[in-house]
Amino acid sequence: MSRALPLWKRPLAAASRARRRISEEPRAPAPFVVGVNRSGTTLLRLMLDSHPEMTIPPETHFVPEMIRLARRDNTTRKRLVRAATDHPRWGDFGLDEGVLLERLQAVKPLDPAGALRAFYDLYAEKEGKPRWGDKTPRYMRAMPRIERALPEARFIHLIRDGRDVALSQAERALDGEAPELAEVAERWRRRIETARVHSADLDHYLEVRYEDLVGTPDRTLRGICDFIELPYDDAMLSYHERAAERLTEMDRDLGSPDKGPVRTGDERLAGHAMTAEPPTTDRCGRWREEMAAADVAEFERVAGSLLEDLGYELSASVGSHPGGDESR
Repeated sequence: MSRALPLWKRPLAAASRARRRISEEPRAPAPFVVGVNRSGTTLLRLMLDSHPEMTIPPETHFVPEMIRLARRDNTTRKRLVRAATDHPRWGDFGLDEGVLLERLQAVKPLDPAGALRAFYDLYAEKEGKPRWGDKTPRYMRAMPRIERALPEARFIHLIRDGRDVALSQAERALDGEAPELAEVAERWRRRIETARVHSADLDHYLEVRYEDLVGTPDRTLRGICDFIELPYDDAMLSYHERAAERLTEMDRDLGSPDKGPVRTGDERLAGHAMTAEPPTTDRCGRWREEMAAADVAEFERVAGSLLEDLGYELSASVGSHPGGDESR
């Protein structure tokens, strides 16, 4: 029987950090959704974004750089603005560069928290919501740095069966050039284990299984809302009704020849098309039917111990594997 990964909170870590924050003005918790790519982070983003009080922008990617710049004594506000606007994803947010600069001019003294809040507050105002968060999967490697800069940050690590992640990543590979399965398994294992190591230094960290989010969305979202101190609202279950509209922010080409692969707006939208439909468990355990037995064995050879630790059954535990041709 599969063991469900429970929702859990990391208690306040070091007493010194708690004392340091007593004097800070309390702010509403800001959820940061992280995880390995293709683990359902966009799904959770749209669910939270459907809450009347919460908005989650498209992936930012420039937050660590803004933190680094804001800590430098000679940093200018224009340089901080450029850290955001020079990023290929800036156009996703629909914000005015000049207005962001005006907001940063009002941040005195200039520090990482004030700089980040200027951006997120501006986006939340555009969406007409009082609270904001973030969904950038790769921030799982920068969680301690972000929390030190932004005390209200609370990290939600969404975890999905790595074998299904491998299938989903292969479907989205540019030019059909999917990496070797052993490489995918190693990266999945390493990133999750690294995030768990980082979690020891965090005041607020929550692990959620993708399979629970789609299988029991009501119960799982209630646990998430408790974690971020957000009143539960059934509107989150109807996220798919406005998902297509929210995803239009991504309907633009991303990247350039000198900044990595170009992904067209159509490709970006197609990669998240499933999130515009009601939640379904059909994509849970796809590996049983769609992954060749040899590929399953290879993934489990590299990451089987973590799969078991997370409560996922290995192929040997569910009898003969019904997947395709061994030689595929």
